[in-house]
Amino acid sequence: MSFPEGKKAARQRLIVAELGLSPAVRTSDLARRLGVSAETVRRDIEELTQRGLVSRTYGGAAGRQLGLQPVFQDRNTLAVEEREAIAQAAAGLVKPGDVIMIDSGSTTSHFAHVLAEMAERVTVITNCFAVANALVAQSGVRVLFCPGDFSSHERGVYGSETCAFLQRFNADIAFIGASGLNLEGPNDVETQACWVKRTMIERAERKVLLLDGSKFNRRHLELVCPMASLTDIVTDRVPDAALVDRIAAAGVSLHLASEGKPVSIEA
Repeated sequence: MSFPEGKKAARQRLIVAELGLSPAVRTSDLARRLGVSAETVRRDIEELTQRGLVSRTYGGAAGRQLGLQPVFQDRNTLAVEEREAIAQAAAGLVKPGDVIMIDSGSTTSHFAHVLAEMAERVTVITNCFAVANALVAQSGVRVLFCPGDFSSHERGVYGSETCAFLQRFNADIAFIGASGLNLEGPNDVETQACWVKRTMIERAERKVLLLDGSKFNRRHLELVCPMASLTDIVTDRVPDAALVDRIAAAGVSLHLASEGKPVSIEA
């Protein structure tokens, strides 16, 4: 997904990225956030609609197809406070001496930055450049970076070599992200990312999903794994009753980041 350079490009990237996190957005809300007129936003939405990237609706725009996702750099600028709280709560699950796997994503990169501040004798295995960059200079962290084919869209490496490399190691905890979570389990837009997530889950004793509440009940291209394959979910708010019941029935522990402090709801 590419845009011409300039202020319009930045606005349009944000509109597409917002629709990656919410099923619909209102023109008035976008105008307020972007600091422009509603008419300017309507023109942006019309242009994006003509490109097939969004669908214009009465009063705003609706998002995206099951197989599309904003690029890493755009996702990384959204829901920053929520992801910071999730990262703080997730870092509390890591103990000195742990071996952890971290997949490529905007939420997991936030987690890596928090982990860098408190990790002690931790070994990190990752396919994500942002995760490696956050941790590689820390004296208390050993970083093992996966081989594979680089994806500029996801800022990570993927493919058969990546999964084969991960199969060589055992981990105490795997931390993965996802595009959405519904009653079946976590799902994602990127097939190549799904294979990496599954491999990390397979090689770890504890399998932790990190995602913010805007992704609840979102359905995307591919199921990563059944809900019961996870052991923990770390998020910023309580899901609806049906999803909470499904999480509990699968024996998954739900950890809530509340005002920066982890509060756990055990299944």
